[in-house]
Amino acid sequence: MGAGRLIAVLVVSALLAGCAPATAAPGGSTIPAPARRAPEGSYAVGVRTLTLDARSARPLPVTIWYPSSTGKVAPGRFPVVIYSHGLYSRPELHAGLTTRWAAAGFVVAAPAYPHTRQGAARFTRADVRNQPADGWRLIRHLSRLDSQPTDPLAGHLDLTSIAAAGHSAGGFTTSGMFAEGHPARLRSGIVIAGGGLPGSFAGPVARLLFVHGTADQVVPLTVGRAAYARVPGPAAFLSLLGQGHGEYLTPGNPGFAAVLATTIDFLRWTLYGDRAAGARLPVGARTPLTRYESRPPH
Repeated sequence: MGAGRLIAVLVVSALLAGCAPATAAPGGSTIPAPARRAPEGSYAVGVRTLTLDARSARPLPVTIWYPSSTGKVAPGRFPVVIYSHGLYSRPELHAGLTTRWAAAGFVVAAPAYPHTRQGAARFTRADVRNQPADGWRLIRHLSRLDSQPTDPLAGHLDLTSIAAAGHSAGGFTTSGMFAEGHPARLRSGIVIAGGGLPGSFAGPVARLLFVHGTADQVVPLTVGRAAYARVPGPAAFLSLLGQGHGEYLTPGNPGFAAVLATTIDFLRWTLYGDRAAGARLPVGARTPLTRYESRPPH
């Protein structure tokens, strides 16, 4: 997830980016998510690994968690969440959160970035600026899988309803995917303990949720708040009171239940068009350990 000195350059970049103007697309309105019934209850979860462009200069290992039934992908089409890890991390270290999202009815695809993942042969934090493009490369690959009749995921990926999410450097990566000209099918994003990259929060308006510990000493709260202030469209901010850089992402730790409930309702609302989930956010996200605000208010 990264030591303070390793994230320092990102923090400075985020603070500078916070001063940059943000622009919305002409018309500036969020495209409504499809109004279709969100799953009730939960699924078993399957997992799959693959590698994009294995022989290229930038191979991208990917872990995919998906709703499962009788050992196969569950019937139906499911919205897709691209999840980005932080510095010196890997997708499987976030499974406590991502598997629960998959159980709630989402396909979660998590790349292991070439130069910031744990065990990278040539680690460099500066490569974060290239990671949003990796996220889009993964989305294009998922589109190909969905159209291949022999692939287990074929016909199960709703690539008209996509979210990006990530922690720490992965949160910056997530922000970077919302750049000028991004497709409108990227409907929402969850930035956890992160901030904005230059050029973030432009193009088609999407709903953004920020999750940040108020005592974060790696990526200070002010960085997340600056990014939140830049978002030109609907945005919400979940503060974890007294929490640091990410302990609230571990099941059983204080704040995890609130983060899980809030993020699932946010994804149901923005990707399934579940109005009841959207209506729950202002109440369900407020606990003794959290503070929730939104713009405009729900």
